[in-house]
Amino acid sequence: MKRVKTILRVLCALLLFIGTFLLLQSLLTPKYVDDVVEGAFVAEYYREKKDHDVIFIGDCEVYENFSPAVLWEEYGVNSYIRGSAEQYIFQSYYLLEDTFYYEKPSVVVFNVQSLQFGEAQSEAYNRMTLEGMRWSPAKVAAIRASMTEDEHFIEYVFPLLRYHDRWSDLKQTDFQYLFHKKTVSHNGYYMRLDAKAVPENLPPVKPLGDYSFSDRAWSYLDRIVEACKREGVQLLLIKAPSVFPHWYDEWDEQVKAYAEKQGVRYINFLEHTEEIGLDFATDTYDAGQHMNLSGAEKCARWIGRILAEDYGVPDRRGEEALSAAWAGKLASYRAEIEEQKERYGLS
Repeated sequence: MKRVKTILRVLCALLLFIGTFLLLQSLLTPKYVDDVVEGAFVAEYYREKKDHDVIFIGDCEVYENFSPAVLWEEYGVNSYIRGSAEQYIFQSYYLLEDTFYYEKPSVVVFNVQSLQFGEAQSEAYNRMTLEGMRWSPAKVAAIRASMTEDEHFIEYVFPLLRYHDRWSDLKQTDFQYLFHKKTVSHNGYYMRLDAKAVPENLPPVKPLGDYSFSDRAWSYLDRIVEACKREGVQLLLIKAPSVFPHWYDEWDEQVKAYAEKQGVRYINFLEHTEEIGLDFATDTYDAGQHMNLSGAEKCARWIGRILAEDYGVPDRRGEEALSAAWAGKLASYRAEIEEQKERYGLS
């Protein structure tokens, strides 16, 4: 009996330690609901019903430049953006594999901007993508592919080891969202209504010594193409219409040649700005790096026609359950439009 009591005490102490550890870890891990909301986007996908016909994958050039709400309202296209800040191409590949575990969309749209990076540039950006992924072989591989020299795998397994000194940075929201998460995107889309025009006199473009993408970047693009072919999913490569950072003609020619060789379509939105109706005086909120709401809705409207007519993505507005779900999403979408109008003093 004494031995049983001892074992029970040890087990209780162990459970108390584990519970305290997990509670502190949840408290100290960033919630991404204040200024840097981009770190919440990857995790939000898992709270969705996995029945999307179109999945966008890539960096800020997808999650700020395309509105899934417009794709639904005007084309009945059920889409989601699996984007994150400075998402590197190897992370995009593993997010794609992660997506295929849950669903098989008709089309995957991948933005090629990240081809310029063969290696991760920042732990902070790594964490905004990787921490939100659910544990799976894809997440393990994504972490190993992404870690910078000073990072350690164990700190992704137990984020408390990385954030143990965040006490002085805690905010009310760290406690408010300790046990539940706030949704900060609209099917992965990050909304901004304010506007800041592209300057009339842009600085000269800095030439590069070498315009080649790294072998590692190309190899992961190969893997994206192969994964889509394996799953029977159509792939559309795009370059979103961002003026900055500069997209070099030499880069564009390489992607065009690659797409032709692979038999996939590539669209550079910068070549279609007039057709899309983009006005860089009013459709960007940060001088051309990202679209604001009006720009993102124009881009969605334009690509929606291509998805419907050229890729056969169905109009699902006649489905009762899906339409009801989107009614709630559109209500949230419009509510944020009104909130941002008030915040930015817009009519």
